[in-house]
Amino acid sequence: MKRLGIDIGSTTVKVAVIDEQHNLLFSEYQRHFARIKETLRELLEHAIESVGDCEVAPDITGSGGLALAKVIDVPFEQEVVCVSSALEETAPQTDVAIELGGEDAKIIYFSKSGIEQRMNSVCAGGTGSFIDQMAALLMTDASGLNEYAKTYDTVYPIAARCGVFAKTDIQPLINEGATKPNLSVSIFQAVVNQTISGLACGKPIRGHVAFLGGPLHFLDQLRECFIRTLNLDEEHAILLENSHLFAAIGAALHSDENKTIGLTALANKLSDDLKIEVEVSRLDPLFKDEAELAEFRQRQHSYHVRRGDLKTYSGRVFLGIDAGSTTTKLAVIGERGELLYDFYSNNNGSPVKTTIRALKEIYSLLPETATIAGSCSTGYGEALLKSAMNLDYGEVETIAHYTAAAFFDPEVDTILDIGGQDMKCIKIKNGVVDNVMLNESCSSGCGSFIETFARSLDYEVHDFAEIALTAKTPIDLGSRCTVFMNSKVKQAQKEGASVEDISAGLAYSVIKNALLKVIKLTDPKQLGHQIVVQGGTFYNDAVLRAFELVSGREPIRPDIAGIMGAFGAALIARENYTEGFTSTTISEADVKELTYETQMARCGLCTNNCLLTINKFTGGRRFITGNRCERGLGMKKNAENMPNLYEYKYNRLFQYEPLPIEKAKLPCHSVTQVLQGDLQHGH
Repeated sequence: MKRLGIDIGSTTVKVAVIDEQHNLLFSEYQRHFARIKETLRELLEHAIESVGDCEVAPDITGSGGLALAKVIDVPFEQEVVCVSSALEETAPQTDVAIELGGEDAKIIYFSKSGIEQRMNSVCAGGTGSFIDQMAALLMTDASGLNEYAKTYDTVYPIAARCGVFAKTDIQPLINEGATKPNLSVSIFQAVVNQTISGLACGKPIRGHVAFLGGPLHFLDQLRECFIRTLNLDEEHAILLENSHLFAAIGAALHSDENKTIGLTALANKLSDDLKIEVEVSRLDPLFKDEAELAEFRQRQHSYHVRRGDLKTYSGRVFLGIDAGSTTTKLAVIGERGELLYDFYSNNNGSPVKTTIRALKEIYSLLPETATIAGSCSTGYGEALLKSAMNLDYGEVETIAHYTAAAFFDPEVDTILDIGGQDMKCIKIKNGVVDNVMLNESCSSGCGSFIETFARSLDYEVHDFAEIALTAKTPIDLGSRCTVFMNSKVKQAQKEGASVEDISAGLAYSVIKNALLKVIKLTDPKQLGHQIVVQGGTFYNDAVLRAFELVSGREPIRPDIAGIMGAFGAALIARENYTEGFTSTTISEADVKELTYETQMARCGLCTNNCLLTINKFTGGRRFITGNRCERGLGMKKNAENMPNLYEYKYNRLFQYEPLPIEKAKLPCHSVTQVLQGDLQHGH
């Protein structure tokens, strides 16, 4: 008698075949990329090759198993029950089990009075998918984070409530030059903090602790963070051989021996025409037909910037650099505003290194007849790059984006910019910035979110955007935060939604999030009439089309939408140029020799003891962040004779002389006179 356990998680499928003595005969663990039926069928075929086409008693568990279990008529068991059963048989000394999966996290307490289970509900922070998202920021994968973490020396405080807050903490550290080993171990520590605080909620984790699930099985440095935080020794940290398969093994233990099926027969049930009932709501397609798509492309691909050739240019050129949240952009323009060179690349966790690469290319193309007459930086890494490259100016990105938009449409009254991690809506009135609206604590629907989702479905971003244009029934994801949207997409995948419908639904969601949550529109007319959209996300035709459908407007998307910040910075450098000015921009020889190093240090000049990130560049230039006052920068305190306002407030509150009784009992109409007299006497 053989038993088959199937665990269908949010990101992986696991199978385990055991015999009557509960010995493990076959097991496999594989990501499904939303192809649940196909992946399971492939694993069953591998099982047949290993143990033969035998009769098995099957059982399914996992967050994605219930819907499939119904249509293929296989018993289903709740995964916490399965994990508990496997632990009771394999490691009966366990007092607490911590399990991390692709999108779920569990803590199971074992005691004489029974079993207490705690699971995450609406938040996927601190799970495998969270680790994948953070790894993508550092241009690696989960195993890459694990390798980096082995050589750390500093742990930064990083939020793990969800990917949005974590990115908010990590991205500035990346732009300030924090090392990948330190960032990697900080991500793991954030997972530990989220699991312990979010699930344990103050209940002690003591005794023998078992670590289960794929992330804790494959990432030994993540386990080490848990062990360090919980102060566990070798005896009390239970490391199991097949810890990533425990839900599948538990499902096999719970299988009904009176209900069996052959492995081949079970695999044949997972045919291509097997349909799972779809319950998610749908939206209208982005385009009714090919003709409408062709008209859209012709209209939107007509907004071009005037271009020139840098290799043959003669005269002054101006450099603009935009160090964004996930990408670095450069633009070189001529004296008439023509674009001579553009650069757009993921910053790979190091905007300085990416900028050096671009500058080397610029200098290799720059002829002797042309000179860099001015330079300007903007974006998240504005100050860092201004210091590293010795640029002439730095400008806040709002002004840089408006300058670029006005170049294309002088009458622009609304600018919508969606970048890798941020959204901005800039309202223009009478040629000046009238209002700026930003996403605050949520980056749902920004470029990095779409990019991460595309990778999780095994697609390149461009291909993922292209297939959305022909989707017939896009999924309605609404305007939701990343966590809820993630769950909705996963649910749609489990119910058989196509990747095309998911991609189109995400395009709709990006725009709904921007218009309803960031701009907080109640009427599309509030957007204005002369609208310019920009940011790398708007290179996605599906997102642009969704904006047209949701807002009822036809915006202008320049062909350089992704580098508008850099283009605007270059225009600002050109506007600031005066005859006789000599740019301080780093020379070609200095670029080739430019080296930099990053150090961490404690300020130590006051009780705050700020953790400083010190970037040192060739030529003695330094850029320091993490300081809460000017002393961390090596500067003197401002105005040593400034009054101590805290001391003044304390004395004003606790040493104030009360009014005489006769004045205190004055009628209300005399209070003003008393206060005026009090002020005249210096109180």
